[in-house]
Amino acid sequence: MDRLQQAISKARMRREGAEAPAAGKPAQPERRERKPQAQGLSELDARWGEFEPLTIDAKTVTNNRLVAYSSGESSIPFDMLRTKILQQARKNKWKRIAICSPESGAGKTTVTVNLGLSFSRMREKRLTIMDFDMRRAGLSRALGQSTKTSMSDVLERRVAFAEHGKCLEGNVVFGFNRERVKNPSEILQNPVTAQVLDEIESYYEPDIMIFDTPPLMVSDDSHGFLEQMDCALLIAAAEITSMDKLDVAERQLSELTNVMGIVLNRCRYTTGAHGYENEYY
Repeated sequence: MDRLQQAISKARMRREGAEAPAAGKPAQPERRERKPQAQGLSELDARWGEFEPLTIDAKTVTNNRLVAYSSGESSIPFDMLRTKILQQARKNKWKRIAICSPESGAGKTTVTVNLGLSFSRMREKRLTIMDFDMRRAGLSRALGQSTKTSMSDVLERRVAFAEHGKCLEGNVVFGFNRERVKNPSEILQNPVTAQVLDEIESYYEPDIMIFDTPPLMVSDDSHGFLEQMDCALLIAAAEITSMDKLDVAERQLSELTNVMGIVLNRCRYTTGAHGYENEYY
């Protein structure tokens, strides 16, 4: 209704010879003259093609443990997790998936990034991956990115998602944070945030939407927001996350959304865990 009213207002002002003032940028770009589309390129392809391309340098891949950057033995755990996520999402008609952890330090951002890299090799699938842990800039650091805007700017309609997101391999768009925000809980639980996400989902039609969310036991940032998720994946760190905290976090999650599963991260003992020996590759 707000967008309709804005359109009507703009049309009236143009008739009077003046341009209506913008009340805030929508999550998706307003209709404008587009560059000529390549032959056979759909309207949806064109929308995804408007994002700035994301490039990752070799040093970042090595230093930040981006093991799913290319296919191989190191990427197998994330490729398997990717497939299981797709199976569960298809079976239950889930699209919005939160990546959570009981506390900080479990490696949820590293898992999120590697999942995105794994999905980028599955070119027929489109994903959005957004950093909703607004007390830090985890995704941008993990991928070695520098941005002028943050997801908070998108959610508060100061910038369109098309102007903020960066697209990897044409099918995985990342939404980053640039710096810590002062009121993350209020932003995440604001009804406008739900409206913006609905607009992004409707306009870009991603197959999966993944959210790197704040630790459950550190603040209330994600507690109101998780109700908007279809499900959540809980990340635990081997030898760090206690069973008591994992149990509490799982109960909290189950009260807010569906629990897709628990991922054990930072496990030192993985030999033969995936059914292949090293010489397979």
